[in-house]
Parts: sequence; structure tokens; C-alpha cells
Amino acid sequence: MKISILQMPVAFARPDDNIKTLRRMVAEAMRAEPDVLVLPELWRLGFYPQPIAVHADLDGQQSRTVLAELARTNGVNIVGGTVANRREGKVYNTCYVFDRTGTEVASYDKTHLFSPSGESKDFAAGREMVTFRLDGVRCGVAVCYDVRFPEFIRKLALEDIAVLFLPAAWPASRLSHWQILTRARAIENQFYVIAANEAGTDEQGNHLAGHSAILDPWGEAIVEAGESEAILTARLRPGLRRHIRETINVFADRRPELY
Repeated sequence: MKISILQMPVAFARPDDNIKTLRRMVAEAMRAEPDVLVLPELWRLGFYPQPIAVHADLDGQQSRTVLAELARTNGVNIVGGTVANRREGKVYNTCYVFDRTGTEVASYDKTHLFSPSGESKDFAAGREMVTFRLDGVRCGVAVCYDVRFPEFIRKLALEDIAVLFLPAAWPASRLSHWQILTRARAIENQFYVIAANEAGTDEQGNHLAGHSAILDPWGEAIVEAGESEAILTARLRPGLRRHIRETINVFADRRPELY
């Protein structure tokens, strides 16, 4: 499986401009013929205009239409970062996943909301984890702050996922946390982590860390970006995860009866 991360610069509260950027970057990324494209968190709006309910995408309709069309016309799977999704009187931070035909195969509402920024007041929390298959590979998704909760990520790992997609809007002020946490989750769960962050500084002065990376089950970065707009592409080795789990069989050696 070949994966491309689109480390997008996001125009604050300008969805039409961000969709144009997305289309441009998808066209560029497709030259490498990836199997999966991965977007960052809140790529449509940035993190995030107020009041969010006014700016949010009603039932994700605009975002879903664009993502489905890009998946279908390019014959590529898309893990669509997240969008502010207004439904049933609440706003969720939702990731939509599409297969090569443009069919929506999964959606995930961010579970852990970042209370220091007020996200937990402005958004409703998701209530379930999600796994899905892309080209036969079992995958899971978590979003940004979710990565700070190892018990949540371990629960996904126990569903025998091979790849964790992690869209984020992670700030530059906590870059070291981003790099350590994503690497730790890959090592301890012995799966690939596809860490897709936003790039650059938006009009509100929010300085995003960038440094998207594709991490292997040893926690090594196969590719890693800097702070600026970038497209990262790498091919995953299906046998590596199996080899690592046979070498250090963490899952067989667990003692869940104690914890």
C-alpha cells in the first residue's frame, strides 16, 4: 500500500479557498500513484472560526461531495482528515473515509476534545471508535488529541489494525510532543502511524507544526515533512509488522488480568 499525506496550509474560515488548495495538491500527489490520500484535521476551515455552528458543514455535505468526487475521479482511497460537521443540532469533528469508487466506507467523530482550547465546549464528542478496510488492509483512525490517550489507541490495536491514520491540527509550540507521541503509539502497538498535520501559520496567527510523518511499526519515520506545505509518499511493507510482532510479541505477553 502506497500512502500520500497532504500537509496542507489552511486558509482560516475560507472553505472555497481550501477546496481549491485540496484539488491542486491531490492533482500533484496523484503523479506518484498512491493508493491512499490522507488530509489533516479541519482542512476546510482551520482550527477554528467562531461560532463554529455557523461555519460548520451541514451534515458534511460539501466536504463529502468533494472528497467522494476526488476519490472516484482519481481512483484513490481518501482518508479525509476532519471537517466541522453540523448534524442533529450539534457540531462534530468528523473524519470521512472513501474508497476508490467514491463510496463512503467509514466516518469517525473525534472522541477526545481539547478542553484548553474550548473545543470540548464547541464540539460534541464522538462515542465510538472506528475500524475499516482499504484495499483489504484493516485500518483505524484517531484525531489529534486522541493520540494522548494510549488506552484508546491500544483498544484500536486490539482490533488488529495494521495502519492508524492520525489527522491533526497540532501547534508548533508542542512539536516535540507530536513527534514523541506518534512514535510511541507506533512502537507500543506495532503498527504503521500515518500522522497528517496542517502546515504553516494562518491569518489568526495559529502556527501549525507541520512535521507530518509516516512511521513504521518500529517507530521509525519512513518520511517526515518540515513545517511548510508538503506531500509525503511512502510504501508500507506488509511483512514488517508481522516480523516485528514475531520478534517482540508484546500482544502475547500482555497481562490484561492485572490491568
